[in-house]
Amino acid sequence: MIRLEKRPQPSRAWSLATPVVAVLATMVAGGMLFGILGKDPVEAIRTIFWEPLFGEFAFYYRPQLLVKGAPLVLIAIGLSLGFKAGIWNIGAEGQYIIGALVGAGIGLAFYPLEAWFVFPLMVIGGAFGGWLWAMIPAYLKTRFGTNEILVSLMLVYVAEQFLASMSLGLLRNPEGHGFPGSRNFNSYEGASSWINENAGMHWGVVAALIAVIFAYVLLNRHMVGYHIRLTGEAPRAARFAGVKPARLILFCLGTSGMLAGLAGLFEVSGPSGQVSIDFNVGYGFTAIIVAFLGRLHPVGILLAGGLMALTYIGGDIAQSNLQLPSAAIQVFQGMLLFFLLAFDLLTNFRISLGKPEVA
Repeated sequence: MIRLEKRPQPSRAWSLATPVVAVLATMVAGGMLFGILGKDPVEAIRTIFWEPLFGEFAFYYRPQLLVKGAPLVLIAIGLSLGFKAGIWNIGAEGQYIIGALVGAGIGLAFYPLEAWFVFPLMVIGGAFGGWLWAMIPAYLKTRFGTNEILVSLMLVYVAEQFLASMSLGLLRNPEGHGFPGSRNFNSYEGASSWINENAGMHWGVVAALIAVIFAYVLLNRHMVGYHIRLTGEAPRAARFAGVKPARLILFCLGTSGMLAGLAGLFEVSGPSGQVSIDFNVGYGFTAIIVAFLGRLHPVGILLAGGLMALTYIGGDIAQSNLQLPSAAIQVFQGMLLFFLLAFDLLTNFRISLGKPEVA
């Protein structure tokens, strides 16, 4: 008889090995999926993980790792702070959208002025927009005890409606001949986040690296970080230690919303280039996978963001070269979270064979 037994204490070895095992299991299961679809499994996996780094056109794809990875890392860092404390912000996608809309709105309000202060104001606006959107579930949870998971998730759909409305209305390009979408920020030098477009460098990459350093210092060298870790690991002990739950909820949700808003602003003023109906591409949801794949550790999240960016780029190549359907690539990415959670069970439980002992 196969059963699970609770470990006396979590296994550090399994905690470290789980991400690696999950990636390998995803490759195997993904290869089987691609084989069922009539594609060469080995070629498909090679295309996804090898071509962007070492293929013939790797010189073009490598900078895209920064473009795709920066928003994932930036959002995941914010989410990880709340997740560590047991505060579940699932609506980062909505905060990403609102941050982009507020920041873009400020930039377009100054168009065509190309002054030095325009972009900093956009950055402040993007951070404020994401923070404000995250404060809705934070306030409702601290004031009325609502579930932040449901509220933050439902607000994503509200944000998407705002995005469609702004693309067709207030932020629509007056010179766009009636097509939805704002002016292109890449042609508006005073409001562009690019540092070196050919190298894939924009201010979002810099912000992501700063966020990693900030989170590491906060969690390991600051009292707030201690409170976050203590609340997640021992809620009762945290209350005795004087941790104020309401303040912690406001801080964690506010910080994650602010970073998600910044990610949206840097994306709309750089790689995306404009506000459009299909501006959001799921970074807010994918960042959840990145946060857990990185074990909620800042450095781990940085590495996991690079890996997830690799699957984005490799998936696009596989769709183009091997005619794999986009849905198959999305399932492949989803498998990563599934296997991560499945193998993570072994951190706290061990597999035991035989009949259970009778007390």
